[in-house]
Amino acid sequence: MADDKRIMLLTGASRGIGHATVKLFQERGWRILTVSRKPFDESCAWPEARRAHITADLADIGNIQALADDVRSRLPDGKLHALVNNAAISPKGPGGSRLGVLNTDAATWTAVLNVNLVSIALLARALIPELEAAKGSIVNVTSLVGSRAHPFAGVAYAASKAGLNALTRELAFELGAKGVRANAIAPGEIRTSILSPGTDELVAREVPMRRLGEPLEVAETIHFLCTEASSYINGAEIHIDGGQHV
Repeated sequence: MADDKRIMLLTGASRGIGHATVKLFQERGWRILTVSRKPFDESCAWPEARRAHITADLADIGNIQALADDVRSRLPDGKLHALVNNAAISPKGPGGSRLGVLNTDAATWTAVLNVNLVSIALLARALIPELEAAKGSIVNVTSLVGSRAHPFAGVAYAASKAGLNALTRELAFELGAKGVRANAIAPGEIRTSILSPGTDELVAREVPMRRLGEPLEVAETIHFLCTEASSYINGAEIHIDGGQHV
């Protein structure tokens, strides 16, 4: 059954998990608003894609209120049913190398934390009235690397995702009484265009299911967390990694 007239705001929609999520929600009758630091991509084919896209750089946290105001102006009845925070950056060193503690400078820390954590807290805060009016759902996309060291993900990215898991718990604790649920998903190795060289070997060695995850499998879990089927799930982090976390 279609989820008619429900509205989702999704950050980071241009590829991979974000693209699959938009496609799935659109197929199920949701109206979609997307946010990206890049202008509208002409390859996006879902209905009203151009008019539903908002260009914003989440690294510039001073612009979060303006972004929230723009979103608010696009909500016909003042209700936002789902806020999916998928946008993230994971800087690499020369040749795509991992940035560890010793080679991550202050500017990199600031950019990663602003996009992957601080902007999420500020955007959620700014849109609480609209989420509360809809008894909406917040879904934060964390990562396997938020709870374990990883050979490809850098230290700032990992720390931001661990922080996002904590933020999810805080949002769930604070907003539950308002009827707003907050949960997180923690994907592992998912088949996207940004996989690092050596991922196939890592999957064969560390993933009990011995395969990559598909973006649609992640999108289905996000959809579940935004519907009444998950109405008593709040403050959870769901691993989507084929058992890699165990």
